[in-house]
Amino acid sequence: MHMSRGSRTAILAVCATVLLATSACGDDQPEEATAQQVRLYGTDGNMLNSYPEELKDRAGLVDGMKGTTPLTPLPDNFKNRLRSVDPRLTDYLYSAEAYDAVAISALAAQLAGSTDPAAIAKQIVGVTNEGTGCTSVAQCLRLARQGTDIEYRSVSITRAGFTDAGEPATASYATLHFDGQQLNDAKTEFVGAGDESTASSKAPPKGKRQNGTFPDPESGAPLVLGGLLPKTGDLAIANPPIAAGAALALKEINAAGGVLGEDVVWIDGDDGTSPAVAKATVASHIDAGVHVIIGAGGSGISAAVLPDVVDAGLILFSPSNTAADLTDADDKGLYFRTAPPDSLQGRALADVILRDGPQKIAIVAREDSYGKGLREVVRAELERAGFGGDRVKLLGYEPGEDAEAAPINFGEGAKQIKEFGADAVLIIGFSESAAVIRALADAEVPLAALAS
Repeated sequence: MHMSRGSRTAILAVCATVLLATSACGDDQPEEATAQQVRLYGTDGNMLNSYPEELKDRAGLVDGMKGTTPLTPLPDNFKNRLRSVDPRLTDYLYSAEAYDAVAISALAAQLAGSTDPAAIAKQIVGVTNEGTGCTSVAQCLRLARQGTDIEYRSVSITRAGFTDAGEPATASYATLHFDGQQLNDAKTEFVGAGDESTASSKAPPKGKRQNGTFPDPESGAPLVLGGLLPKTGDLAIANPPIAAGAALALKEINAAGGVLGEDVVWIDGDDGTSPAVAKATVASHIDAGVHVIIGAGGSGISAAVLPDVVDAGLILFSPSNTAADLTDADDKGLYFRTAPPDSLQGRALADVILRDGPQKIAIVAREDSYGKGLREVVRAELERAGFGGDRVKLLGYEPGEDAEAAPINFGEGAKQIKEFGADAVLIIGFSESAAVIRALADAEVPLAALAS
C-alpha cells in the first residue's frame, strides 16, 4: 500500500504537535530507532520467486525488496496452459513474450509463403499492425493461409503492435514486492507505458494464399526454429517460464495445422548467459538449417551473437532483451523482440523508488549492455526528478564470463554505499547479483529486512 500525500501531511502535522508537547518525535528517541534503513530494489533479472535461493541461508534478506518487470496481467487460462507444459512453474516472467515471439514468427512465415528468413522478416512487423484482428494462433493461422493481412493480439501484444524497429510500441510493467522469500501477488501493481502512435503503419508485402498440395515444395517447409535460451548461466533462473512459453506456442501452432502444411520444428539450444556458449549454439543452428533463432535471453548475449546471425542471413527474435541500444543495432532488419526496451522501463522503475521518499540512491549494475543501459535510463529519470549527482551513486561489477566463474566480490562497493549513506539501493543484475546483497549485509549496511 502506498500512502497518499494528504495522509503523509496529516501524520507529519500530528507528529509536530506531539513534538511540541512531549518531544516524542524528537532527539530523545533511542539512536537505533532513528537509524536510516536501506531499501532494496530490483529489476526483471532478479525479481523472481527463484531469486532468494541464490542467497541460500540468507534468503530472508530479500524481504521488502521491490522492483519492476515488463509484465501484463496474465489470464488464468494462459497460466494453466503454461503449467500443462511445465507443472513446476513458479514464475511467469517473459512467458507471454516467448509465446508471442514463436507465434509471430510462425504467422509471418505463413503469410510469406516461405521459410526464407528475409521473406519472413518483411512480414513480422506487419503481423502485429493494421489488419484483420485475431487473438489465437489457430484463428490467425486460418486467416494467414488465406493470404489475409492480420493484426495479431495476444498475451503480451495487447494495445499496439511493433514499431518500425521491430519492438513493442507499448508495454505493461508490474511493480513486484517480496514478502518474506516470495513475491506477494496481492501487492502487484500494473502500469502502462509507451505510445500507440509509434506503432508502424507500413504495409507489409501482400500475404501469399496457401493453395495446392501441401506441403508446397517451393515453400522450404518445414519452418525450423532454434532456441537460444538461458538454460545455464546467470540468467538460468528466468529460463523456465521463457522455455514454457516457447514450448506452448509450438504445441498450439502444430495442433492448429502447423505452418506451410508441416509441423514447425524446434531445435533446442543454450545461450549459457555467455557470449562464447551462445556463439557456439548459433554456429550449430546455422549448420542445422535453422530459419529463426528465438533468443537470446540477455541483451548482452544478443548483442554478441547478432553479427553472426545477420551474416548468416537468419532472424534473431528475443522474448527478453530490453537494452535500449538494441533498438538501433545494425541488424539489416533481422532482429526483433517482444520485450519492451528499457527506455520505457526506466521511468516506471524510477517512480517505484521515488514513491518511497529516499534521500540518497545507489545504483549497482552488471557491466554489460543490459546493466549499463538500464542504469543510465534510471539515472536520467532520477535527475529529472531533482536527484543530482550528489544524491545518486553509480557502481558496477563484472558478472563473469560463464556460470563456473568465481562469485563476484562486491565488498569494496558495499563499503562505498555505506559511506555514501544511501537509503535506497537498486540492483540491476541476474542471479549473480545476490552477491551484492550478501556484501551489503556483511558491510553492516542497515538493510530493511534486517530490521524487521
